[in-house]
Amino acid sequence: MSHIQIKAVDIYHPQKSVNNEFYFDHFKKQGKEIEHFIVDIMGRNNRYVIDHPNENSLTMAIEASKKVIKKANLQVEDIDMIIFSTQTPEYTFPSSAMLLHKELGAHNKTIAYDSNSNCAGMTVAVEQLSRYMQANPRIKYGLVVGSDHNTVHCDPNCEITYANYGDASAAVILERVEEPAGFIDARYTSETSGCRNILAPAVGTSKLFKDNLSQEDLYIKWIPFDGSVVVEPAVDDMQDLLTEHGLTLNDINAFCLSQFSIKNIEMIQQKLEVDKEKFIYVGDEFGYTGTSSPFIALYKGIESGKIKRGDHVLFWTVGTGWQIISMLFKY
Repeated sequence: MSHIQIKAVDIYHPQKSVNNEFYFDHFKKQGKEIEHFIVDIMGRNNRYVIDHPNENSLTMAIEASKKVIKKANLQVEDIDMIIFSTQTPEYTFPSSAMLLHKELGAHNKTIAYDSNSNCAGMTVAVEQLSRYMQANPRIKYGLVVGSDHNTVHCDPNCEITYANYGDASAAVILERVEEPAGFIDARYTSETSGCRNILAPAVGTSKLFKDNLSQEDLYIKWIPFDGSVVVEPAVDDMQDLLTEHGLTLNDINAFCLSQFSIKNIEMIQQKLEVDKEKFIYVGDEFGYTGTSSPFIALYKGIESGKIKRGDHVLFWTVGTGWQIISMLFKY
């Protein structure tokens, strides 16, 4: 039986880093004190922000993809499939995957398409590609890239988005191998009762060219809600996933979770009663990067030596709506 392992992971982020003081000052002018929310709840310190007019989700993905192909000691001709995960595509057609295919110079038999599960997107794409590669022996190497240009869509009057998000891209190479390693399984939970709490663009795409639109109509519309509602189902899914595969929490070497909120990570850690050192946190450096955030955590975990070959890694993240995915890998 073939197995699908992560051969390499790499990232790209813009050069400009913005610290909390900028946002504290920005919102103080609006009469808002956001220090507790941004530091203690969200866990922010810095975030990388695009400030070049020609940089966007596509250009970041191109750079991350080139880096990961080089790191994997592959040529672009080796890539049999490309999935581009984004909720902020620079164009709706052609697809971002087709533009990436062209810029990389991939061969004309390479499967290439976009995927959007919002912030859960890259994790979903890795799970879906892993299963497809298991079913299709013609796919030896697959590329998944997650890239969101978040900050351009954030309302400067909304502290939840404007002070929280950063811009970045992550890319992984999946490889078919014969030894027992790589993708094990995943679990999903979808709860759509609050799926209109976050809308982007706020008015919907069918109204983008109507007269008398305000700037706010084009930004992300965020109706505040209790983000901790995902904690209980996250814990349940993780425990069910491990039980089904004969593993315990002690077998998990690292947790690469959504970097949206440090408080959610802490709540999950406490409910699981797992050493907090196993949880990779990068949201203090990168801000919240959306679809790529669990894989930026993976990248930093590998680079720091906290994640090694043979380790069991548990991924978890949540997409707008909400949809959560828990995914188990043997790295």
